[in-house]
Amino acid sequence: MGDDEIIIRTRSLTKIYGSRTIALNGVDLSVRRGSVFGFLGPNGAGKTTTLRLILGLQQPSAGSVEVFGTRSGPNTSGIRARIGYLPTNPEFPPDMTPITYLDFVGKLCGMNREARTPRLAGLIRAVGLLHAQARRVGTFSTGMRTRLGIAASLMHDPELIVWDEPCSGLDPAGRRHTMDLIRWMAGAKTVVVSSHILTDIDQVCTHVGVLSEGRLIFCGEVAEMKRQIRIDAITVELLASEDSLASFVGQAKACAWVGDVAREGGRFILPVTDGAAIATALSDVLAMTRKAEAELISVTTGLGRVEDAYLQMLEDDGAQGFMRACGGNGLSGGEA
Repeated sequence: MGDDEIIIRTRSLTKIYGSRTIALNGVDLSVRRGSVFGFLGPNGAGKTTTLRLILGLQQPSAGSVEVFGTRSGPNTSGIRARIGYLPTNPEFPPDMTPITYLDFVGKLCGMNREARTPRLAGLIRAVGLLHAQARRVGTFSTGMRTRLGIAASLMHDPELIVWDEPCSGLDPAGRRHTMDLIRWMAGAKTVVVSSHILTDIDQVCTHVGVLSEGRLIFCGEVAEMKRQIRIDAITVELLASEDSLASFVGQAKACAWVGDVAREGGRFILPVTDGAAIATALSDVLAMTRKAEAELISVTTGLGRVEDAYLQMLEDDGAQGFMRACGGNGLSGGEA
């Protein structure tokens, strides 16, 4: 991969607040052009700090950030002009309307009226605020402010999109619409998105970085992250009579590859024993469903869930924390 394909690169990126809090610790990552890169991590893991350092809104305590091949910092306004940023829970002048605010953003970006007017009109429609176009922003709900923030971040048609929790406050329809928007931009734009909603990352991201207590414990393709799950399972949801569901359970227990069957109503979790092929297991599940005369609502594999891999990584990182603190070799005893 050539350097011109790397849009964001960090080297040993470290941020310490007031000699008290280590927010980031030696983060090395790269984001390639046209990818959709997702940041995952618990609250306080360092996701927002990383995004603000990428934007040059904060200075690193150590290490560096390069965006578009240029070192990012407080004085690199030229870089920020090429980025569309959505902070968590964005705030707006309360007396403005979506139209007046987006027009104001367009002016700040140097857009003339001929470019601003159709752009803001299209964005207001695209984010679902047409019904509120004349309302004061101060009356907006959290979800509506997030929608307006998404529109504002896209007003100047940026090359790089950086969104921090873009689904904050959105209802299911709004979340789905936002995910569709990211899919539409994928390839044409480079998108970096932070989210605690694991299914959203799974749906739209090509690459993912997992942060835990300021450390980057994984950075790579989503598919590679999924492959790191230790134990696989097939989850099946069926719609059928109780007799049919009981028939399905009986067939599942007779399968050599099935461990203990867990059931919640018409939802079944079938652990796949070591060495069994997922393709074979899925074929058996479909055959059992037909034989039980049940309607298949959904079937998923543990191998296909970002959530499983994410939780496994956090668990492993927590288990290794003591060894890291001791330098990886345990405690060395000194002379008495």
